Amino acid sequence: MKYALLALSLLLGSLFLMSCSSSTANPPEGAWEFVETDGLPDARHEAAFVKFQDKFYLLGGRGKKPVNVYDPATNKWSGNSAPPTEFHHFQPVVFGDKIYMICAMTGPFPTETGLPNVIIYDPIADTWSVSHEIPEDRRRGGAGVVLHNDKFYIVSGIVNGHMGGYVNWTDEYNPKTGEWRRLPDAPHARDHFQAAIIDGKIYAAGGRRTSKETNQVFDLVVPEVDVFDLASETWTSLPSPELDLPTPRAGTSTMALNGELLVIGGETVRKSPAQNEVEAYSPAKLKWTTWPHLARGRHGTGVVLHNNYIWTCSGSGNRGGSPELNSTERLKIN
Repeated sequence: MKYALLALSLLLGSLFLMSCSSSTANPPEGAWEFVETDGLPDARHEAAFVKFQDKFYLLGGRGKKPVNVYDPATNKWSGNSAPPTEFHHFQPVVFGDKIYMICAMTGPFPTETGLPNVIIYDPIADTWSVSHEIPEDRRRGGAGVVLHNDKFYIVSGIVNGHMGGYVNWTDEYNPKTGEWRRLPDAPHARDHFQAAIIDGKIYAAGGRRTSKETNQVFDLVVPEVDVFDLASETWTSLPSPELDLPTPRAGTSTMALNGELLVIGGETVRKSPAQNEVEAYSPAKLKWTTWPHLARGRHGTGVVLHNNYIWTCSGSGNRGGSPELNSTERLKIN
């Protein structure tokens, strides 16, 4: 009897683990839906969308756009202050009670320049500040930025606007001291992408090697996925072409969700509309899965997770800079 109960317990435990492990592998069964909001944000692209506490913040973009704030509890958009300077092409990160913008661009297409300093927004006080200087030879835009153990990691990017100069650099930035530390280069240079952390590893997926100098602004997409182990400070790439990003594209929004990497939207050489693909990679299963497509293809924005929904807004609806969108949409997840 004792051994029968033990066997039954082991069987039930195995079934429970199988159900838990498979729950993140299945895409949601529903569809992205537009949200009819009270008010609209300023239409913009090459901007960023980030959650702080229980509100969503839309920051930056071409032109000197004010901050827009969405409160999901009231379904209302409101306006906050404008930044001290124009900035765009960046991945924002919340640290403490502030939102950090590191390695953003400023200026018009195609000769944008990397901002010389870290920009910080205080969402509680609705104020801006200019923080530490970025080393002159590491300034760029269009990079992936993540936070780990109170330090920022800046991956790849481009140093000369859209003309060229895409890089495979990796840097560590200490926001308390301003110290920058150079880390090993990634296997592939890329810009116009976002990064995410899963289980102590940074994933760089999507992006391109932008080169207007050779008339290849949109062409040179990067299908390979690079992975940086934060513990050993070493880079690898996913080991086979079957694990490349299924729909190579740039201008993507990226997030980590339940141990999976989501790559959302983007742009390619196709003029219209922008990409609406949503693809998820599971490191545990070494597998990509197709998720429901966006209701509106878009690039140059971000995504947030809140109350079992993935949310996105703004961005550009076609390749390039127009039309700038002000719509909000979401996808319900399990």
